[in-house]
Amino acid sequence: MSLGQSLQQRQLQRLSPQQIQLMKLLQIPSAQIEQRVKEELEENPALEMNSDLLDNDSLNSEDANDDLIGNLDSDEEAVPVDEFELSNEDLNEYNYDEDVADYKTKDDFYPELDNDTVIPIKAEVSLHEMLMDQLSMLALEEKEYIIAEQIIGSLDDDGYLRRALQSIADDLAFKQSMWVEEKEIETLLLKIQQFDPPGIAARNLQECLLLQLLRKQEEHKSADPLLTLAINVVEKHFEEFTRKHYDKIQKSVHLDDAQMKEVLHQIISLNPKPGAETGHQNEAEMYIIPDFTVAINNGVVELSLNSRNAPPLIISDDYKMMLKEYEHSKKQDKSQKEAIFFIKQKIDSAKWFIEMIQQRQQTLLMTMKAIMAHQEAFFTSGDTTQLRPMILKDIAAVTSLDVSTVSRVANSKYVQTEFGTYLLKYFFSESLTTDSGEEVSTKEVKAILLELIAQESKQKPLSDDELTEQLQQKGYNIARRTVAKYRELLNIPVARLRKEL
Repeated sequence: MSLGQSLQQRQLQRLSPQQIQLMKLLQIPSAQIEQRVKEELEENPALEMNSDLLDNDSLNSEDANDDLIGNLDSDEEAVPVDEFELSNEDLNEYNYDEDVADYKTKDDFYPELDNDTVIPIKAEVSLHEMLMDQLSMLALEEKEYIIAEQIIGSLDDDGYLRRALQSIADDLAFKQSMWVEEKEIETLLLKIQQFDPPGIAARNLQECLLLQLLRKQEEHKSADPLLTLAINVVEKHFEEFTRKHYDKIQKSVHLDDAQMKEVLHQIISLNPKPGAETGHQNEAEMYIIPDFTVAINNGVVELSLNSRNAPPLIISDDYKMMLKEYEHSKKQDKSQKEAIFFIKQKIDSAKWFIEMIQQRQQTLLMTMKAIMAHQEAFFTSGDTTQLRPMILKDIAAVTSLDVSTVSRVANSKYVQTEFGTYLLKYFFSESLTTDSGEEVSTKEVKAILLELIAQESKQKPLSDDELTEQLQQKGYNIARRTVAKYRELLNIPVARLRKEL
């Protein structure tokens, strides 16, 4: 095989810095756009906030939104960009596309492919800190403390110890050069299991529930027969309990229906994830700031954009005057030319960023308008069954945007309606053909499936076959395996596990 050189000509499509900037701005929700603008203001002194607009609070007015929405159909820009033209013979040859300032394209806080954006949450004590505080109250020797610390560090986010005791012993041998027996680890584990929250450091669900029931029994001054029965069920009939074979449990423990209901209530009221109450779980308690608001005014659906998405940015008058003074100077030495170059670069970058913010506003409104037009029946009624089948390609065809652009908007933006706040991607769904040949959204089928399950008899829940039959009677041509798939997507267990006494 011989090696050689050859010339090859290829056509490649590359994104310009402007397109990269726009894509990054598009995927930022309203909750973070203010921070992004603040970063740009700190980086570029030629960019300023329009204090007049801020004082007049015109961004919050309906007229500002109406003007922007109304101009989407015209050929003119929705928000006029400052048309201050720059001219200098020595600078006109400068190619901004090939040599762009680093701060214009780098985006450490909002990388294009990194969606795991860290959002600040309220500070509070973590599960590990809580357990370590309780550990410090025990009178332990140094070796015991190190073992207990290793056990606490091995707990997962739910508060379970899912690692084998031998694995913990191996960790101590490798990391601490400490040789311990499994019995020593188990002795300290039993002490940690007495910590708060109840059920912590359990090795499985059965042990977790038992720890909580035993803690309840200790707290009762007099013996509670129901707690004793619940402990007996969890300890000796846990498999039947998880499978909801209540009739077998009743026969084994000799309980009537009323007693069985009370025992089940005692067990079901326990916390299966004791560690989830602290620390990381509170990240889910973040506030949602909607990007759009849809209101019904005299039967007409009206759309408005959150003012956070439309910051009043302008180019600094001081920088404009400085550039004019330098350009009209009769004598331009090397330092003045460098100053002109710097000022022009900053002004050009500011104009560029303003245009990207305006284009972001237009893209958001254009996409949301198309979604509203397609799902008008839902926005006027709030009825989930009125949702029409809609995929990204449908909106991309109406707006003449790329599918990836529509996807960026839909995956990170929220709309507040009179019926609740929804993520835009909620309105996208596949289609299903009815017996009459009409295409309906799969969300409509899921809504009816939820309704059927909500209305079923809890003593005799509907099986997947029965659910399929009832959906087919309503005209939905659907297979049993599809019903099972939708049920799993809705986090609904099978009929046997939905059964109640």
